[in-house]
Parts: sequence; C-alpha cells; structure tokens
Amino acid sequence: MPRSASSRSVEFLNMNLDAVLVVLDRADPAGLADAMHRMLGGRPDTFNQEPAILDFSALDAQEKIDWNGLLSLLRRYRLQPIGARGLADETLLAGARRVGLAILDSTPMAAGKPSPAKAAEPPPAAANETLNSGSASGPSTPALYIDRFVRSGQQIYAQGGDLVLLSGISPGSEVIADGNIHCFGPLAGRALAGARGDASARIITTCFGPELVAVAGIYRTFERGVPENIAGRAVVVRMKPSAKNQSIVIEPLQIN
Repeated sequence: MPRSASSRSVEFLNMNLDAVLVVLDRADPAGLADAMHRMLGGRPDTFNQEPAILDFSALDAQEKIDWNGLLSLLRRYRLQPIGARGLADETLLAGARRVGLAILDSTPMAAGKPSPAKAAEPPPAAANETLNSGSASGPSTPALYIDRFVRSGQQIYAQGGDLVLLSGISPGSEVIADGNIHCFGPLAGRALAGARGDASARIITTCFGPELVAVAGIYRTFERGVPENIAGRAVVVRMKPSAKNQSIVIEPLQIN
C-alpha cells in the first residue's frame, strides 16, 4: 500500500529516562571491581540491564580512564552505560565519545579538589527515587519516605540521607541509603545502609528476613536462611568496629 504524503517515517520525541547514576572517584577497573564487590556483595544480577550515566565530577582531572575495561566491568553487573558527565579534559571527552557514550555536559572539574562522592556509587534505576548528593561524612538531606511496598525487581536509593520504608520490601528487591534505613514492615530483599562509607549508619526493621544487609560496604548474606533468634523480629543492624576487622552485628529490638 503506498505511504500517504502526510505519514512520517521517523519522529523525534522528548522522554524522561530512568537511569542509574554511577558516581566515580576512581577509574581503574581493578580497584572499582573490588569496591563494587564489597558494596554489592559480588552479585552479578544486582541490576537488570538498566541504562547508566557515568558521573566523573569527583575524578582527579589528571587520571586516565580505561574506557573498555570500565564499561566491561559495569556490564558485568548488568548495567548498560549510555552517557557520561563531569568530564572537562578533551582527551577524556574524546575517549568517552569513542566508546559510544553520550556527553551530557562539560562541567569543569576543580583540579586537585574532587567532590566527596565515593567510588562506584550504585544508585539503582527502575522505580528509583533520588535525593541530592550529601557529604561522605554522613547524611545531610531530608529522609526519603516510601509508603508503598517495594516489589521484586524494584530498587530504591536515598542519596545523601535516610530511607524510611513504611510498607516493607519483598524478596528480589533492593534498597540503598547513604544514611540509615528504617523499615516498618517485612525486610525481605537486600538493604545497604551507609552507602558512601558512613560506618555509623544502621538498618532498623520491625520484621527481619533479608537476603543481604550491608553497612558501609561490609555485608552479610543469608543463603542458608536467617537465624531463628532474629527471623521475623524487630532488629537493628549496625557495624561493630574491631581492631582487626569490621563486622556486622544484628541485635533484637524491644519495641513493646
């Protein structure tokens, strides 16, 4: 059938795109691989092919970037890098374009004064909700409140502050906060508090049953199930400093 004169072969429309923002203060794939393994528990299925924007505003202006190695690492965690921002050096901009990344801005970086964001920040995408970035020393923005149940496959990130879950999270979901996580309901997925390195952050829930919990990158998994003395109970998860190493402590809460 002949195409009418008014039909269009292509249209260009604006749209809002949910994407993971990956904030980097280093670019060496080996170092980032270690940081991401500690933060995400080494799980290659943390993300689900979400598009990712790489933010280099915290990177030292003199640092070189192994673009192929960096993109390969992110894809290993099922991220799809589509763009970059925070690059001022022309060589770095050319490298980003060479590997097919869109340049989203050209904000200059202050030489020798990187921002306080930590390496390999893993904000999630699909249904993500984000606050403005805070200091690495602790949360400085209002808490993010989520009043709906977080379903399997969904990810929530409270950047720069606390995350308050009023309904709980299901298995297969993930919540991340730079500050504390408060869950007034079943905690059955993955919960990562102190994502920017705040060792004083805590996870507090009224019904404990997660797949993984982490504070400042120190994590504990429950592949063999949650111990009976804390399963389904109100607990607080915190980091216990040690002279030799750091570990996660999970303690029952008395809320009656």
